[in-house]
Formats: sequence, C-alpha cells, structure tokens
Amino acid sequence: MPFSATSLTMSDTAPVLARGLAAIASGETKIDFSGLIAMDSAAVAAMLAWQRAAQAKGLRLEFINMPPALKSLAHLYGADTMLAA
Repeated sequence: MPFSATSLTMSDTAPVLARGLAAIASGETKIDFSGLIAMDSAAVAAMLAWQRAAQAKGLRLEFINMPPALKSLAHLYGADTMLAA
C-alpha cells in the first residue's frame, strides 16, 4: 500500500490507519512509505496496529521505503525489532 499522504501524525493518523487496516484485511502484505515526509509517534503506533492486524490474519507484513526519521522513531520507542525495521 503506497502512501498517497505525505503526513502520518497524530492529527491525521485515523484515516491512514483505517486505509492500512482495510488493505491488510484484503490481503496486502507490504506498506510503502515512499511518499511519507512528516511523521511522529503516531506513525509508530499505526505500524504496530497494522502489524497486529497482519499477524491476526497469518500474514507477514513488510514495511518498505521507510524514511530515516521513521526508522529512528521506531528505534527510539523500542519498536524497531517488532516491526522488523
């Protein structure tokens, strides 16, 4: 699922999270962050939610084209190993 949004912050997480969950429910196994420019801790929370949803369906979710800032946030919150970032 490529991001058409350039932002994944607390103020705009809900619709992006919902779109990701719908994609995973349809069998999507990759989330592409190539368009993401602005992010905060809500992005990491969304990634964890997507990971849980994928695991519940028996899918292995892959995050691709993660910006360095998102990798850094995941590491800061100790979520990088859970997300295989």
